[in-house]
Amino acid sequence: MSVFDAINSAAGEFLTLINMDQTFWPIVIVVLFCVGLYFTIRTGGVQFTMLKESCRQAFGSIKLSDVTGKSKSVSSFQAFAVSMGARVGIGNIAGVAAALVLGGPGAVFWMWLFAILGAATSFVECTVGQIYKEKDAGGHFNGGPAYYIKNALGSKDIACVVALLVIIAYPFLFTGMQASTITSAFTSATGLDQWIIAVVVTLITAAIIFGGIHRVAKVSSALVPFMAVLYLVLAAVLILLNITKVPEMFVTIFSYAFGLQAFAGGAIGTVIMQGVRRGMFSNEAGIGSIPNVVSSAKIKHPVKQGLIQSLGVYVDTLIVCSATAFVILLCAGDSFISYMEYGTTKAVLVQDILATTFLGGIAPMLIAVIILFFAFSSMISYYFMGETNTRFLTKNKHALTVFRVLVVLLVLIACLISIDTVWDLGDLFMGIMALFNLSALIFICKYAFEALKDYKKQRAAGIEEPIFDPSILSNTTGITCWPDNEPEQKDEK
Repeated sequence: MSVFDAINSAAGEFLTLINMDQTFWPIVIVVLFCVGLYFTIRTGGVQFTMLKESCRQAFGSIKLSDVTGKSKSVSSFQAFAVSMGARVGIGNIAGVAAALVLGGPGAVFWMWLFAILGAATSFVECTVGQIYKEKDAGGHFNGGPAYYIKNALGSKDIACVVALLVIIAYPFLFTGMQASTITSAFTSATGLDQWIIAVVVTLITAAIIFGGIHRVAKVSSALVPFMAVLYLVLAAVLILLNITKVPEMFVTIFSYAFGLQAFAGGAIGTVIMQGVRRGMFSNEAGIGSIPNVVSSAKIKHPVKQGLIQSLGVYVDTLIVCSATAFVILLCAGDSFISYMEYGTTKAVLVQDILATTFLGGIAPMLIAVIILFFAFSSMISYYFMGETNTRFLTKNKHALTVFRVLVVLLVLIACLISIDTVWDLGDLFMGIMALFNLSALIFICKYAFEALKDYKKQRAAGIEEPIFDPSILSNTTGITCWPDNEPEQKDEK
């Protein structure tokens, strides 16, 4: 038995012992639902009532001086692009395919429902992430669960545990998923040796991450819009070509969602679980990952990032994930069940469906290229999260270099091994992170509500860009970056 086989075997036994599907994930799902519903009620349905404002803030300030490199902070749009890079990844293709195969068409409905509730959760976590961010010696803003747990709750030990969880899960486990999927897709499409693809992917990754946070932001802001539009255009064409099947597809989704029809022998619990797990992996709401990215943005009011990221959940799940689900269900038709053999992690499912039903021989390469963009944008964002939390754990100037080298080595290894077990390990860490993050948010969410009230008050008074003064909060302990006394960039809007 090889070393990798032994690791896979040990990990499999560990996951079996935990019995995630029967004990762990039902708890996570209940907590996600209750917290998301509570935040929706307390914010007055911010994900609905302020949707127009969310769009204005997300896309109204694309032309920024940060892009010129004159500022050490990351612009609001760049933060949005990097966060969308984390959300829009292989989960939107391989993850959705896995949800459909394991949970049936009904998983799509539960993915939608938890995304709607998750938009409120994302608003809260990203708002408090901005409130409790810190500025380092180099002038960069850093934030996320580790920072707001330390600064708002005063618990440095728990904050360090959360920072370590982020580092293990994102730049290592989740990056491995992305790298492995790139290799699988291109091996299927080109027939090239795994080593060739592995070396290319590794070199590109190294070139990006050794450029630091600002190169990460710039690469993501260029990649994300392009790859998202390309994929959505393809999906739209396929949906239009099958437009007569759309009503029947929606009937199928809703009937399977509530167990009115059996699928793959699974009960409604399996349908819900697969929809939530794959949706959560894709849109990141509630895990605490996105605040690591968006806290780096220099903005006038914390609520601005909360609004932008609630929109990000919609874009990821209701648009991009839905596009994949629609393409699979519409193009595969009655033969969908025959694709169950592809398992849980293979984007080859989408390649094969499109090759046999519409695009023919061009499908494998086209989907492989799209997967390349999706995966790389996520890998860039995962690295961003890892760097932020490494800075939190240690100020040692050599630690970041060691971290970067380890990430590059992991990418190479992940491209060359079977990574199925890593998906389950990733799910485990994702659930653990969600429980830590949501537990912390319950104690500090009132500050997000107070900030939202202040933002609405200023907008109602005719102020186009509200400015945050922490004195409006009931407790200002742990806030170090507000009020912002630095001169505002003239072309931020």
